[in-house]
Amino acid sequence: MLRSLPLLVAVACVAGATTHTLADTPGEVRVGEVLRDASMAGLNGPSRKLSEFRGKPLLINVWASWCGPCRAEMASLERLAWLDRSSYFAVIGISTDDYSDRAQAALAESNATISHFIDHDLVLEHMLGAAQIPLTVLVDADGRVLQKIHGARDWDSPASLTIIDAAFRARTAQ
Repeated sequence: MLRSLPLLVAVACVAGATTHTLADTPGEVRVGEVLRDASMAGLNGPSRKLSEFRGKPLLINVWASWCGPCRAEMASLERLAWLDRSSYFAVIGISTDDYSDRAQAALAESNATISHFIDHDLVLEHMLGAAQIPLTVLVDADGRVLQKIHGARDWDSPASLTIIDAAFRARTAQ
């Protein structure tokens, strides 16, 4: 098994470079569809249901402690959550780690203040279509998936803020 580990990593990297349409996951909610409710085990706060975030737009970031690009974008997600303009939407993180202690260590190292949850049973990973991480999903106030963005970003940059504002404002204007 250890000899095949480099091969598995290489395959995962190549798979990560493919388009999203080739990497559908079982039970995935596609753009335009409403997310099903799910229980989320809290990593740095209480456990919650996904439906508790209904009523305002939601940015969901899917990550893992072993994912370098995921860890690299964590600080920008924190800064995004603290911007005045983010008062009209919520930001949460979903860890796909197998072990809570590893995810909690990553959060402690990054001084995370936004709510993070762990997906022990792959329910959210599959529902969000997180075959590749990091994945950020923009969800409207009614729970409808507006956009899925693969790859790490500087989330508080002007370019990212334009994407977020366009997605959330376009939906609220309807």
